[in-house]
Amino acid sequence: MVSSDGWKHMYCSVLCFTSLLFSSQYSAVDTNPLSVYVMQPIWNKIIKIVPLWIAPNLLTFSGFVMILINYFLISFYDWDYTASGTSPGRVPTWVWLFSAFTTFCAYALDSIDGKHARRTQSSSPLGELFDHGLDSWATSIFALSFFSVCSQDNGKTGVSVYTMYMYLSIVLFNFMCSHWEKYNTGVLFLPWGYDLSQVLITAYLLTGIVGVEVWQKPFLFGYYITDVLVILLIGKCLDPWRTSPAHLRKTLKNDSLYEGLLPLVSPLLLFMLLTVWVVLSPGNILAKQPRLFLWMVGVTFSNVTCKVIICQMSSTQPELLHWFLFPLALVVYAAISGLLGQAEEAVLGAFTALVTAAHVHYGVCVGRQLSEHFNIYIFSLKKRVQE
Repeated sequence: MVSSDGWKHMYCSVLCFTSLLFSSQYSAVDTNPLSVYVMQPIWNKIIKIVPLWIAPNLLTFSGFVMILINYFLISFYDWDYTASGTSPGRVPTWVWLFSAFTTFCAYALDSIDGKHARRTQSSSPLGELFDHGLDSWATSIFALSFFSVCSQDNGKTGVSVYTMYMYLSIVLFNFMCSHWEKYNTGVLFLPWGYDLSQVLITAYLLTGIVGVEVWQKPFLFGYYITDVLVILLIGKCLDPWRTSPAHLRKTLKNDSLYEGLLPLVSPLLLFMLLTVWVVLSPGNILAKQPRLFLWMVGVTFSNVTCKVIICQMSSTQPELLHWFLFPLALVVYAAISGLLGQAEEAVLGAFTALVTAAHVHYGVCVGRQLSEHFNIYIFSLKKRVQE
């Protein structure tokens, strides 16, 4: 259940969108050469074939659904991230090719939804929130699907589940920092890691055509291709434009250090609690249920990020402590103290179900309130009928 303060905060944020609808414009900067010179011209051509009667949010949601379908399909064949650790792998070739197709489609739809909104003159805060909210969840799902390509460490090849947790944390923190920066500057600087999905498409195609064996052999100087991809990921996160102090001084909105750092409190505490659970779990919960645990990490970070996105769009101050932190702290304490015993995996499953349901419920409620407030439908260009 969401606390009364949480509902009040959400309602006040929704009301603030009215003034923003007329007084502010969505501002984003993309400095990635691959995106600017290669992909954007492609999206400009694709957008011309999209029918004008299709709502932009429908494009956004369709891409997210494709990501989910791909994730659950891979999970069916590789629940514990071990299917690619043997030669040949246990995941059918067509699954990898399907993954490449769905990843490309999702990336394309996410890239053209904003263009289509401007083309149909249907841009709105609802569309911006819907897009970034789903992106905050899709970011983790992209990574969790790709981990099946890498495979869990089997003593010869693969990466450890702890390394997977670290990689996922880097990806999520990178996404969070982009919106934290917009909260403070008013401009969303797209990280170069945003185009990482293009690397995933290549990885899926390579796996489908050559086989999982390509990941099991040293690539260069004893390093595996997975090591190269991780270095690429971290490097893409360090976009020099968005970390320029001079640029920040020119666009800084918040003079207060406390208010500027406030959105980072809950994400950092969340990461600390999750890391304590991973490191001190008596039952080694991450090794036993890697997919379930990492899914929970992605959902919780997505919800925390969505709250920050709403605050930066509505120019409101975020809450100091996200309510997810309180039940998580109880679960972590019970787990590391040994109180849960053999029930640790069951409690993880219950907590994962709780935060997933709460996240979906929150998204539906915010979307419904914004839809009613602006008198528009989420998945249609028609205006709502006033009652």
